[in-house]
Amino acid sequence: MKLILNSILLAVILLGCNPPNRPNVVLIMADDMGFGDLGSYNPNAGVPTPHMDAITSEGMRFTNAHSPSAVCTPTRYGLLTGRYAWRLPILESGVTEGYSPLVIDTNRTTIADIMSEAGYRTAAIGKWHLGLGVEDSTNYDEHITPGPRSLGFDYFYGIPASLDMAPYVWVENESTTSPATIYAENPVGCCISSFWRSGPAASDFDHSDVLPEITKRASDYIRASANQNAPFFLYVPLAAPHTPWFPSEEFTGISEAGEYGDFVAMVDHAIGEISSALEESTQIENTLLIVTSDNGAYWPIEQSSRFAHQPNSPWRGQKADIHEGGHRIPFIARWPGTIEANSSTNELSVLTDLFATLADITNIGHIGEDSFSLYPVFLGGETARKEAVHQSFHGMLAITQDEWKLIDGQGSGGFTAIDIPPDSPPRQLYNLNDDPAERINLYRTHPDIAATLLAKLDSLRSQ
Repeated sequence: MKLILNSILLAVILLGCNPPNRPNVVLIMADDMGFGDLGSYNPNAGVPTPHMDAITSEGMRFTNAHSPSAVCTPTRYGLLTGRYAWRLPILESGVTEGYSPLVIDTNRTTIADIMSEAGYRTAAIGKWHLGLGVEDSTNYDEHITPGPRSLGFDYFYGIPASLDMAPYVWVENESTTSPATIYAENPVGCCISSFWRSGPAASDFDHSDVLPEITKRASDYIRASANQNAPFFLYVPLAAPHTPWFPSEEFTGISEAGEYGDFVAMVDHAIGEISSALEESTQIENTLLIVTSDNGAYWPIEQSSRFAHQPNSPWRGQKADIHEGGHRIPFIARWPGTIEANSSTNELSVLTDLFATLADITNIGHIGEDSFSLYPVFLGGETARKEAVHQSFHGMLAITQDEWKLIDGQGSGGFTAIDIPPDSPPRQLYNLNDDPAERINLYRTHPDIAATLLAKLDSLRSQ
């Protein structure tokens, strides 16, 4: 009888009952941080990550989480809309630039809209990289709209795109804090270490200050929210550890992975500062904190030859690639009293699922085309997701279902150069349980499985 009652109780919970107290939600997304960068994911990591490891011990670690794309812009689109970016022709491959127009239709519902509808105050502080304005040549000296505040956010403070893309300005709501009156020249060659593209910059912009400034403003927002009547949703897309790698003096030499590893350690410290703001303002108990990354780490061959640390370990590939290293990401969720401490799940998840998750938690009935709620997983249950679609920098797609992964093409589809023999199969099929490094192509060995997965991928593409 007790087992039956417990089963009924769990079923009621998993049907989507609204939490008794609406939690604050803080979503921190690092930029180019790998699965193997965190000690809680990789015991051989060459980077100290005590703050993220502590959050992991206080919450749930997802071991089968994926970004919808292996690069920046498409992942951000998917996260905010619950929709795969490759469904939008302009985002079938590549990323937006610093002067690109907004790529999200302002009539499309975003997770910020969901939270606003549920009575939350909403803010985005950090790297945007979804375009601003309506034209390709947005004039950053004028009123910049549409942007984050056209998509459900009450407040925005951050940078237009990646830390290596001009214009180098701070944008607050619809205006820059200072105009881009300087042309900043960077003699560093592409594309590691201190690389950034030369271009217009504001007098109040310093690449090395971006991570500390985002951290400070996010922490201040949390502290200022302590005495507010309404809960808050804070989206913090960090601009690090994306290039340029600028660890401060405090973190220089702290890792065994050079400037990149030192910068990851600085990211860990930043996340610790934001978490501390929750604790200091006595909001930690009623806050869902999520820490993740937009894609795998950028780790060119020069880095592999210098350091033992493998930021995408144990997976093949890196940022931009269709292989697991491009899109398998760390994902940690802490929600005291709801998510069991020091728990772990291998449930399949994609960052598009945050749309349905927040709709579920707030009991707002919006549905994202490619989104499945993780709220049942937070409670120890299962997700309704059965497969996931992955996207490379050059637009190559793959589909994962159970232990199988079919890649619809040859090579990496991204940054990693791969020699492809003339007699190679037209596609790749891997058993991730037996071959997590994706070395043994079973496309010709299991044609039935390949055909089933390809048919499923084609069906999803046609919707």
